[in-house]
Amino acid sequence: MLKNYIKIAWRNIWKNKLFSVINIISLAIGFSASFVIGLMVYYDFTFDKFHKDGERTYRITTQFISPDGTDHFSGVNAMLADALKQNVSGLEDVSFFYTYEPLKVEAQSGERLFKKPRHVIFADSGYFNVIDYNWLAGDKSGSLHEPNAVVLTQERAKNYFPNTPVESLIGKTLIYNDSIPAKITGVVANFEQRSDFVFQEFISLPTALQSDIKSTVTNTNWGSYNSSAQVVFKSLPGVAIATIQKQLDEMSKSHTDQEDLDAGEWTRFYPQPLDELHFDTRYSTFDYGVPQASKKVLSNLAMVALFLLLLGCINFINLMTAQATQRAREIGIRKTLGSSKKQLVFQFLGETFLLTLLAALVSVILAFWLLRVFSAFIPPGLNFELFANPWIIAAMFVLILVVTLLSGMYPAFVLSGFKPVSVLKNQFASQTSNGSFRKGLTVFQFVVAQVFIIGTLLVGKQINYLMHKDIGIVVNDIAYIPLPWNDPALSKKELLKNRLATIAELSTISLAGPPPASFYINSTVVDFIKDGETIEVIQEQRFGDASYFDLYGLELLAGRKPLNDTIKEYVINETMLHKLGFKEPAEAIGQRLMQGENGYPIVGVMRDFNHKPLTSQIQPVVFVGDISRNWFSQFRMIHFKIQPKTSDLSATTAKVQEMYKSVYPDSDFEIQFMDETIANFYKSQQRTQKLLNWATGLAILISVLGLLALVIYNTERRIKEIGIRKILGASLLQLQVLLCRDFLKLVALAFVIATPIAYWRTSVWLEDFVYKTTLSWWVFALSGLGMIALALVIISFKTIRTAIQNPVKSLRTE
Repeated sequence: MLKNYIKIAWRNIWKNKLFSVINIISLAIGFSASFVIGLMVYYDFTFDKFHKDGERTYRITTQFISPDGTDHFSGVNAMLADALKQNVSGLEDVSFFYTYEPLKVEAQSGERLFKKPRHVIFADSGYFNVIDYNWLAGDKSGSLHEPNAVVLTQERAKNYFPNTPVESLIGKTLIYNDSIPAKITGVVANFEQRSDFVFQEFISLPTALQSDIKSTVTNTNWGSYNSSAQVVFKSLPGVAIATIQKQLDEMSKSHTDQEDLDAGEWTRFYPQPLDELHFDTRYSTFDYGVPQASKKVLSNLAMVALFLLLLGCINFINLMTAQATQRAREIGIRKTLGSSKKQLVFQFLGETFLLTLLAALVSVILAFWLLRVFSAFIPPGLNFELFANPWIIAAMFVLILVVTLLSGMYPAFVLSGFKPVSVLKNQFASQTSNGSFRKGLTVFQFVVAQVFIIGTLLVGKQINYLMHKDIGIVVNDIAYIPLPWNDPALSKKELLKNRLATIAELSTISLAGPPPASFYINSTVVDFIKDGETIEVIQEQRFGDASYFDLYGLELLAGRKPLNDTIKEYVINETMLHKLGFKEPAEAIGQRLMQGENGYPIVGVMRDFNHKPLTSQIQPVVFVGDISRNWFSQFRMIHFKIQPKTSDLSATTAKVQEMYKSVYPDSDFEIQFMDETIANFYKSQQRTQKLLNWATGLAILISVLGLLALVIYNTERRIKEIGIRKILGASLLQLQVLLCRDFLKLVALAFVIATPIAYWRTSVWLEDFVYKTTLSWWVFALSGLGMIALALVIISFKTIRTAIQNPVKSLRTE
């Protein structure tokens, strides 16, 4: 019986090759999108699920609360870990660590040199009590207590000491940045499962006192926060996190002025659960080179996959029910010979399953291709090998069964419901009057396609707006070079600046910190006393020499720039001006801002510029010179303008590199351009645009394939009617209007339905942006006209060929 089912199913598929191919392609597109997106969901939802006591493990993040809203920050201050141990109960273990990137590491007495190893941290002795590792050599007790100690993962140990047993590594020495020795006290196994704790080297925290971050890890200013400073803790069993949060709030408020509390301004420490770490886009993970996952994005992708699958299923339902008249006699004869409705349902479901299985096999190939197309947007660990996972295979099989039932159940019951007597007497027309249902499904298809089209156009319009909006600074033809961290000598920096000045293609060279707009964060809290009241403001700092203003086109509204590089003077922006309670720029000149016990005069006010992506508002920003040079220089970059008429950019870059190497021969040369820095602000949106472009293209393809199949079926069914109309004098235009009219009505109706849906969804998406484009009417009009034009081309492909045929040929055959 089963063999006969398969044989008959294959014959019917082979008999209707065109419609079968359309069904297979439509379902394969939906399957491939579902498989790839399913892999992404599985991949992201399996992070950090293996940790011992993971449900009691938290990372602390920072929230800056004010009446204007809440700003989120992934780092903390250097004093928080000790404060937790002293003031918060219910904690089993607490650990402070500081993410770090050494310039180089020497292994085996300088025989092997590694530049800029990633995933290095300075960690205190409690780290391995909070995050559990499998120890291959050494012991976690005491491994990070003493200065100049380091623990390696097995992967990093093999990199530094190839072909050396891990037991033999204990006691060997690594040299960091030419001056910091560290003995290996342990080797731990790399996590076998996916984790955001990507660290490979754990240097004891006391060793940081010998490095260039000494002042940072020993900073006693409670209001100073650093994105590299991290605190993790493990709570005691049975202790509610709400209890810990309450104590954290009380501790934080005890370090906040009462006037600020009364004004609704304070800093809150939020314990981020381990299972939120991978998805909470308000705070970064520890691997900055990998885009952060988002549950919102994953759910939207899942909806895209669902819609693409539904479009494929709709094509199948439409074509199977449209072909009902061709199979009516077959069904009538089967029932007359004794076939039950149940047997016929299984026969049609068998055909559906066979088609679905073929589509699934094709989709695996498409999925492999899609993974390669989107390799730049997919995490490195997400690859085609995940298809071999038993859970993935089981999920794929379940999906095939669900699609089989979804696509085949309705056609199976419709076709198997024919009455044999009526069918054999050619009286089954009333039983197949499901044209309204097919029209409804076709409208749904084009509604989805129209929503995708409108969304794609509006997302592209917003990204174009972001990329070309004036952010208040000059970005074209400007580049900057990071300087070596381990070589703070100001004389070398000045030497490089002078040598770059000899290159004719460069102008306006500035020795400074990071550019005005970047992902760089350097915030500090200052106090301003006005009318006896203290106003506390969190400000972003930008460091640079006098040329910095001219290079980036920063505009002074009042006052002047700092007199020299080291004088402690502030130039504030307009937002800072209003935070301090002033209306006019001139009012702020001469006022003093207090940072701890030190006072800094305001000597200038500059016009606001967007120092962060346009998804966020402008924050208080101050410009200063290298005011901390005595203990740490903030001048860590050289910025310069490349003459606009420079014809050979690569040759100019080579000259810059030559000058750089003449001063820093052992350091890597990295040049970054400001326009690329600004473009990097919107990588997430650009990924969304690319994915939406593909989804739109696939949705249109599935919809027009279904439309083409229905047009082919309807025109062939009406071929004799067309012949009679031609004989009676109907023109080609009249026949074209007759055949196209009903289909174009469906496309137009789909546009009317899709427009408010697309408007609502894009409006919600644009809410994430402080600065946004307008929802122009022409975007909707262009989408509707484009879809109607495409549908007309698809319809005309068949209708014109049918309309120009010789009517004699169609009327003489029966």
